[in-house]
Amino acid sequence: MATLTKVKLEQTIAKVVGQMKNMRGSIEETAPIGIISMENWEWPQGVGLFALHGYYRETGDRETLRFLTNWFDARIQEGLPDKNVNTMCPMLTLTYLAEETGRPDYLDLCREWLDYVMHDMPRTEEGGIQHEVTGSANEGQLWDDTLYMTVLFVARMGVLLKNDACIQESVRQFLVHLKYLTDPSTGLFFHGWTFLEGGHHFARALWARGNSWYTAGLVDYLDMAEQPEGVRLFLLSSLRRQADKLIELQSPEGAWHTLLDDPDSYPETSAAAAFAYGMLKAYRRGDLDAKHRDCALRALNYVLSSIDEDGVVRGVSYGTGMGRTLQEYRDIPICPMPYGQSMALLLLVEAMKHGDGSAEKEASETKAAAEAPISRAKGGRRNE
Repeated sequence: MATLTKVKLEQTIAKVVGQMKNMRGSIEETAPIGIISMENWEWPQGVGLFALHGYYRETGDRETLRFLTNWFDARIQEGLPDKNVNTMCPMLTLTYLAEETGRPDYLDLCREWLDYVMHDMPRTEEGGIQHEVTGSANEGQLWDDTLYMTVLFVARMGVLLKNDACIQESVRQFLVHLKYLTDPSTGLFFHGWTFLEGGHHFARALWARGNSWYTAGLVDYLDMAEQPEGVRLFLLSSLRRQADKLIELQSPEGAWHTLLDDPDSYPETSAAAAFAYGMLKAYRRGDLDAKHRDCALRALNYVLSSIDEDGVVRGVSYGTGMGRTLQEYRDIPICPMPYGQSMALLLLVEAMKHGDGSAEKEASETKAAAEAPISRAKGGRRNE
């Protein structure tokens, strides 16, 4: 990678990491547990921790490792929240720390939370994990978020404990969720499904970040656990069909709208980063094609332009519950969030692996060649 490009990316990464570690609330929150401050234990913090650990694995940065162990030690001492789909998310990172540090207290906690998932977590029909969260049981509901927040942890524990039952459970969850959430006409994913009320997809929202949980989560799932070959091929075919549609829906400036098929909804940066990360990594793995890489590079350029001088990732929507109307998604406020920082971090670290600086070079060329002016300032950058 060209020295200047590598230095620039490293400097941006350092700023993004610093902001994530020190993130505090910036708006009045509606979630029962605060989901902005990194001092809380919830799913956004879990997503952030996983990205930080990935950064540590790539760089060997001992300060980041200390941050992670100190974070878990502090939260454990404070007392952990009730177990549910979203509070399960930090446990994924703890599996890696348990393995690396050899600390039995970390592993015991992982076993305890895994036991809850495998035996006590509420299920829907056909055994899907019900998307129970803090303050809401969401009875009978499947959400696309669940795969990232809980199922990756189950798969990782299967590897750590050499327990095939966990791997098979992770496979079942992917298949059940794809069965009920896939839009057959586009290959994209609806935000949720309920088995109650006759069965329906709520607002039939093709929500960007919800879709991106699959794109970003699948490439790491395929890395962390071995699936039966037929399952692996099925999951990749779902990724390819999704990625093909994403190419069609990408905006001229390189982003995607928070409702993927609604150009009047605002562009959303965390989804752009997660889509780009998943497609770039899948291309490097040999699972997607050059056209998907080029799409990801346009998104990389968009994400880079959305990171301010202090390393704050802008244009990120607040936590998004299940909408009964599409307008509810359009009205979600925008503010810096841990998962905005983390998805950008995953993308930037992945971009460092793509040769001689071609990722940023090609992204810049895409920006220069674009005929349409960047319109984010006009298109719904609200509450920043």
